[in-house]
Amino acid sequence: MKYLIVLVSFLLFGNILYSQQGKKIDYTSDRTRVDEANYPGAFILSKVNNQVYFLHEGIEIWCDRAIFYQTDDFFRAFGNVRMKQGDTVNMTSKYAEYNGNTQFAFASEDVVLTTPSNRLTTDSLFFNRLKQQAFYRSGGAVKDSASTITSVIGRYFMNQEKFSFRKEVKVRNPEYDIDSDYLDFYSEKGHAYLYGPSTITSETSTVYCERGFYDTRKDNGFFVKNSKIDYENRLLEGDSIYFDRPTGFASATNNIKVTDTVNQSVIKGHYAEVFRMKDSLFITKNPLAAIKQEKDSVFIASDTLMVTGKTGNRDIRAFYDARLYKSDLSGKADSIHSNEVTGLTKLIRDPILWSGESQITGDTIHLISNTETEQLDSLKVFYNAFMIQKDSIEGYNQIKGKELYGLFRDNEIYEVNIIRNTESLFFLRDDTSDLLGINKSISAKIKILLEKQEIVDVYYYNEVDSKTHPSSMFPDNARKLKDFSWRGDERLTSKADLFEGRDSLVLPKIKGLEDPEIYDDFFEGIRELNSNSNLEKANLKPSNTDEVPEDEKLPLRKIKAVQTDDEK
Repeated sequence: MKYLIVLVSFLLFGNILYSQQGKKIDYTSDRTRVDEANYPGAFILSKVNNQVYFLHEGIEIWCDRAIFYQTDDFFRAFGNVRMKQGDTVNMTSKYAEYNGNTQFAFASEDVVLTTPSNRLTTDSLFFNRLKQQAFYRSGGAVKDSASTITSVIGRYFMNQEKFSFRKEVKVRNPEYDIDSDYLDFYSEKGHAYLYGPSTITSETSTVYCERGFYDTRKDNGFFVKNSKIDYENRLLEGDSIYFDRPTGFASATNNIKVTDTVNQSVIKGHYAEVFRMKDSLFITKNPLAAIKQEKDSVFIASDTLMVTGKTGNRDIRAFYDARLYKSDLSGKADSIHSNEVTGLTKLIRDPILWSGESQITGDTIHLISNTETEQLDSLKVFYNAFMIQKDSIEGYNQIKGKELYGLFRDNEIYEVNIIRNTESLFFLRDDTSDLLGINKSISAKIKILLEKQEIVDVYYYNEVDSKTHPSSMFPDNARKLKDFSWRGDERLTSKADLFEGRDSLVLPKIKGLEDPEIYDDFFEGIRELNSNSNLEKANLKPSNTDEVPEDEKLPLRKIKAVQTDDEK
């Protein structure tokens, strides 16, 4: 009896002393006993009506049973463990350890850590109270109001409301999924920073980047390394891309490439806007469209390009200094419009076209393609049609009229018809190219046949007035028809001519995202403190807090519960 009174007095006095110092762990327990044989230097604490309770430096811990090494200021907690730090952090688990010297805790089996903004679940969690950081390395999940994030490795910076997830990171949201290998997440605002290969997948689009930012609440972000957005049949790539998923809007800057997988077209430039819901694309800064046609491609360049319409019914509009190039055809105009359904391409305002050696001008020029074979079918020139072909030695062969109609075979013009108020002027030569004379004719209609882009026959119809003059008798000032304008120096002979004479661009510098923060070792300082403590009986000794390779998971501890006398 005396021994019991002395023991109780000692414990009560000790608890009051520890509480007054504020540095030692304070505790209460319905049942307290010692078992020197199995747990030397420890108190075995058990619940009868109330859980075992620990208090230390602002953290409270409840559990059903505990082994408390008072000298070392360390305990193990078993059964319905709950830790509470102020009004912000609550953690529950089946097992936990706490070291009062280092203020370092460990919890395992059904671990749940909750804060006002999120809920973390894992099978084992380390908690450094001095740094206010938590760490798991064997898989965990964090749930906030909008998303659930899982990863193999995770670190929680409580003061910053920041998570750093590593390895097999998955963000799951009702509207989209994010998969990455490295993601920093600020839970208060829902901001995610992506590092390394990452994808954002939804029903309408897939985003890929190797560095980017995403607002998980507003569902938008920007991406700055190897970035691309796949809109099912349209792929957008660029050095920097902004994307708003709810509206389907994206803007891209520098080295942009838009690939239409259905129509087999590619558009490049240095600034673009995509409106998915309107099926439209706007691109500037030296834009270039490449449209595949059978075994060849048509290239269109201008100051600005717009692509509108749904798949199978798209229009391309190029305006201001628009240029067109094909291996056997080229042209220029103030604007060029092309529709894939009709196969019609319009050159509008001051148009000019070169087919082989022939220069064709007029108020408006239409090119019509066969939509099945994707080959040029015909050509129409409305008002003030003028066709010029340079003579092999001197002068120019010329035809003019109100309208011109041409026919193509194998993408090469073979017949031209000019109607209404037609005039022509030809340099006639024999087989040795000697000049026989110069013919000038007027008629209602002229028909020209060509082979290999050379004129071989000319036919005149109705009210023909034709006369051939010796060259010496034909004055120089009469060798050009009215409104003659030879523009051979503007002819596009290669794809590079699409950008000839345009202003050089100074591309804006993409600032991008800073490199991810390099964090200190989570266990830094804990090893040294533990190595100076007598914690051989504790699981939190240095050998258990050493970092392990990222591809190794922390095995669950096999915990042998402490039995009370009643349980025995």
